[in-house]
Amino acid sequence: MTSQSHNKADLAGRSLRDVLQAFDPPKEGEASYRLIETLYPICRSITGDGVRQSLGLLQRTVPLELHEVPTGTEVFDWTIPKEWNIRDAYIKNEAGERVADFQRSNLHVLNYSVPVRRKMTLTELRPHLFTLPETPDWIPYRTCYYHEAWGFCLSQKQLERLEEGEYEVCIDSSLEAGHLTYGEYRIQGATDAEVLISCHSCHPSLCNDNLSGMTTAARLARLLQSVSLRYSYRFLWIPGTIGSITWLARNEAILSRIKHGLVLSCVGDPGPFTYKRSRQGNAEVDRVVEHVFRHSGSNFEVLDFSPYGYDERQYCSPGIDLPMGTFMRTPNGCYPQYHTSADDLTLVTPASLGESLLQLLRVVQVFEENARYLNLNPKCEPQLGRRGLYRQIGGTKDAAARELAMLWVLNLSDGHHDLFDIAIRSGAPFDQIRRAADALREANLLATI
Repeated sequence: MTSQSHNKADLAGRSLRDVLQAFDPPKEGEASYRLIETLYPICRSITGDGVRQSLGLLQRTVPLELHEVPTGTEVFDWTIPKEWNIRDAYIKNEAGERVADFQRSNLHVLNYSVPVRRKMTLTELRPHLFTLPETPDWIPYRTCYYHEAWGFCLSQKQLERLEEGEYEVCIDSSLEAGHLTYGEYRIQGATDAEVLISCHSCHPSLCNDNLSGMTTAARLARLLQSVSLRYSYRFLWIPGTIGSITWLARNEAILSRIKHGLVLSCVGDPGPFTYKRSRQGNAEVDRVVEHVFRHSGSNFEVLDFSPYGYDERQYCSPGIDLPMGTFMRTPNGCYPQYHTSADDLTLVTPASLGESLLQLLRVVQVFEENARYLNLNPKCEPQLGRRGLYRQIGGTKDAAARELAMLWVLNLSDGHHDLFDIAIRSGAPFDQIRRAADALREANLLATI
């Protein structure tokens, strides 16, 4: 199977260091936020035109390719469902007023509702109504993907205002043979070894849970597409659960290429960073993300793997077992606005989006710049002063730290430790260890293995 791939040979290519040096978190965060604003009104689901429209808008940022998988296709133990599309939905009271209106909020409809048009009493209607009594102003997000049903979601206050009488109920939807749609974009690096970045694209108007991951993935791909890279990078915008299962079933032959991976979700709120480890628990991606967070200057939390959450459940299933963790701010289900109408444009901030993208770039930097060296003068310390290395760092505020970084690199560059190992052992940021290695290599004291 092929996907749209960017050929690195066609570009002059900036370095990742250039990108990081020029990176402007507020500017990048604003670009992500504006993209969220554009996508927010669209009614998405696990299939249908809303997904296609959303991915089409993302194509303005990065040239992703759309894949269509027909209804009825078997993917492992699952089957691609019927395609769902919706045009309108409402509940009208006897005065003709819309007391629930899809045009005002697409969360008002139970996602994947079958078509219905009938009149009924409030007693008959109540079993089809869903609310959140504990947050009476918010509309819940509910679905009925894999069994045919219908319903409406309202705020508790809306429900309490409904009076006895006859109501006109309309859900102008279709559920019929069609396709599941997902987006894919691959950047070819110097090797075919891959880093996989995945996000779900199936929720309707929910900003943090869904749109923040979609837009951040697109902005990251845009930044990397013109960079000289060692790894190849594959980005997926997929419907939750069924999308990752579908992609994995169609791509088993290439899974051995994936060396690192991240699921992105809930990266736009102002909460502290959170990382959920892969099933392997101590994969390089697990250690790299924790290291980046530790040196970010911000609060963070690291969670062990559990088979609940987002698509990491599929990527880390025992028969697949990819080294993929989940990159988040506040995790799913841990903020009150989760899966409600309050997960809106006020919950996500440009500052949080920009900072999330910056930390992802720093993770990529470790993947890209990690290397193993051999000390060419391993018998006692080489004389650094006569090589100008002490003078090179003597005028800087962190001269002692830079000097110590060089000593760590010299001591552990024995052919058995890479730069990331040295960063972990020394407690220094990876970038500081890498810069020390650059200086030592330029002085002909290190050789690349």
